[in-house]
Amino acid sequence: MSPPPNPQFTSQFLSNVLCQRGPSSLPYTEDAKWLIRQHLVSLTETHPSLQPKTATYNHNDGTTVNLLQVDGTIPMVYQSVTYNIPIIIWLMETYPRSSPCVYVAPTRDMIIKRPHPHVNPSGIVSIPYLHNWVYPSSNLVDMVRNLSHLFGREPPLYTRQSQSQSQLRPNENSLATTNSSGLEVGVSNLGNSRPTSIPPRAYSSLSSPYGGGGGRFPASPQRQNTDDPNEVYRKNAINKLVDSLHGDITTLRKNREVEMEGLISAQTVLRQREEVLAKGLREMVGEKEGLEQQLQMVLMNTDILEGWLRDNEGKMGMKTGNVDTDEAFVPCDALSKQMLESTASDLAIEDAIYSLDKAAQEGSIPVDQYLKNIRSLSREQFFHRATAAKVRAAQMQAQVVSMAARAPQYAM
Repeated sequence: MSPPPNPQFTSQFLSNVLCQRGPSSLPYTEDAKWLIRQHLVSLTETHPSLQPKTATYNHNDGTTVNLLQVDGTIPMVYQSVTYNIPIIIWLMETYPRSSPCVYVAPTRDMIIKRPHPHVNPSGIVSIPYLHNWVYPSSNLVDMVRNLSHLFGREPPLYTRQSQSQSQLRPNENSLATTNSSGLEVGVSNLGNSRPTSIPPRAYSSLSSPYGGGGGRFPASPQRQNTDDPNEVYRKNAINKLVDSLHGDITTLRKNREVEMEGLISAQTVLRQREEVLAKGLREMVGEKEGLEQQLQMVLMNTDILEGWLRDNEGKMGMKTGNVDTDEAFVPCDALSKQMLESTASDLAIEDAIYSLDKAAQEGSIPVDQYLKNIRSLSREQFFHRATAAKVRAAQMQAQVVSMAARAPQYAM
């Protein structure tokens, strides 16, 4: 599926296919879809001959996947003449974090040059820009511009020589024929096994989309027998300068990548420290809240003790002799009185059982009488302890209610 050749329709097409969900959705990550759309929109605006579409890509392991594909031609200037090279760009599943796959797609009357430094016989393009792809700075527009420059230095395609052009006419040393399109075709004498000066097929600007300027596609390397030494020197100097510049750029990029990795590592360490500080701050806030609660409890107990002292200062002033502890400590309510009696009875029974144990060990009391008294005292002690537990639970509930009533007085 491909959009109409219109920038608005192209943008709408990309928005639709990238927003699809379900089995027909494209396998790109959600955070990368916006950048993919920007790359393709910029590419179609810069090179209208390239149009995106969706197509099925076959992996080497036999699996198939629905991907975005850019199909069309890119301009190439060779010997001051502009040609259009047909290419196909596949945006793989990991794009834009990894480079796309680029193929040269020759027509039936074109042949891939062998050998070529950047295009293998199957049409796969391999250039330094793809090998040094850096996310997110690398993009399709710069890649196509780099392709056009490299192809202009050494074209990847040339015109296939037809059988009619390769046939030689006998009894002529040098003949010139004119084909149907008006192009002169020169042939050599019969002594040679193949022609040495067969020009490529010519196209008019209306009959082929791949021609430009003069309309003639680059010829086979077989027809270039000699080159101007000055031209060769100039090309070698340019190639050396470009290679040197490329090496400097690669070194600079590696240095920047090392700096970026260092900054990312520092950022990771700072985030870990931020998490540790945030955790410590939360613990300190929780500890502060606990201390505030304890302070409120101490203030409430202080008020209770001060009130008790005020109530008992008069009683202590009237006593000139020894103070009776039973009269000094008076339960403030019925629950406290019941708690005091149950606790006193429990402790008294505990002392009695201890005395009976000592008497039984010394043989001062018969065993049957010891067992009878122990059984009776234990039953009575159990009831006193059960009563004390119930009273304690009632006191705790009353204390919670009292604290809730007093809390607004100590609010900060």
